[in-house]
Amino acid sequence: MNRKLRMGMVGGGKDAFIGAIHRIAANMDGLIELSCGALSINPEIAVDSGKMLFLPEDRTYLNFEEMIKKEAALPADKKMDFVTIVTPNFAHFAPAMMALDHGFHVVIEKPIAFTLDEAKQLKQKVTETGLTLCLTHTYSGYPMVKQAKAMVAAGTLGKIRKVWVEYPQGWLSKLSEREGNAQAAWRTDPKKSGKSGCMGDIGTHAAHLAEYVTGLKITHMCADLNVLVEGRALDDDGAVLLKLENGAAGVLMASQVAAGEENGIRIRVYGERGGLEWYQHEPNTLLVKWLDAPTQILRAGGNYGDRLSSFATHNCRTPGGHPEGYLEAFGNIYRNFALTLSAKMDGKEPTKEMLDFPGVEDGIRGMAFIDNVVLSAQSTEKWTEHVVK
Repeated sequence: MNRKLRMGMVGGGKDAFIGAIHRIAANMDGLIELSCGALSINPEIAVDSGKMLFLPEDRTYLNFEEMIKKEAALPADKKMDFVTIVTPNFAHFAPAMMALDHGFHVVIEKPIAFTLDEAKQLKQKVTETGLTLCLTHTYSGYPMVKQAKAMVAAGTLGKIRKVWVEYPQGWLSKLSEREGNAQAAWRTDPKKSGKSGCMGDIGTHAAHLAEYVTGLKITHMCADLNVLVEGRALDDDGAVLLKLENGAAGVLMASQVAAGEENGIRIRVYGERGGLEWYQHEPNTLLVKWLDAPTQILRAGGNYGDRLSSFATHNCRTPGGHPEGYLEAFGNIYRNFALTLSAKMDGKEPTKEMLDFPGVEDGIRGMAFIDNVVLSAQSTEKWTEHVVK
């Protein structure tokens, strides 16, 4: 490819949070440019946002249907190459399906859709068209998460026995959805967010991280979901016992009412010979805990190629000692997607490192996780009364 990939964006206008994050991430490596957008369902905000981003007036659209149809009609050297969808959950499926139907690749915020059935329809369409879909499970983009995955896959820890993954936040400790917080309002509304609040929003991140690092799929679960802020319509807290396909046991915790917490996602994985621990608040560090030796500290850095996997170093952007955080992790997902797309458009085979980004299968597993967590939480069969005689 001797040019940048052209991106169209659905949602993400000046009144949104995540749209700006996507644009920074997409722009980080100079491989992608924003060419057009349907940036808001509010026409005034859509137009103003297009001006703020210096988009041409004729490529600032008022809805995604108009954007996809008009872009598809443009010459090949002008039209967008892919669509990024950064709308609330209920508005993921329609633009994604329409984009695929018109020959455009797709990047989409998680969860992939509103229902598991929608996710399966997207998979079928991706299979039919041969197009590429990327799902932005951000935390899999961190270099030391990729290092953890590579070490588990290499059998460094031996057979995996135990997984702990947690994601505490505190931002919904009050009834913020009734206090003018737009982000809280849609995330706690079943009509916009779906059947689960906390578990759908951040529990899916934790579940994906557990499966990504271990390479093991969750097979069974026992869930407890709670609404701890009175008056809230969806769960804001929960815990899940997990069984993984090799017989390993797991514990997953997610809460948005852990007052004082920010985005404290953490994973610990234990095998026969040792364990791994990664924590987003210290993202450059991976702790390797040995059964018969002192704990080892591995650090991210582009100059550590002699001790890190190719998957980690491929996603390191700076020499050791310089922090690489959330934006860089997001950028790694976009870069790997862009490199994969560019290689395919050139008729070349992407490398394994390029292909290391979440896709439609991860989206389906995320939607199934939401369904099964809610189903388990509604069941009364799992509880044993704690009787003291």
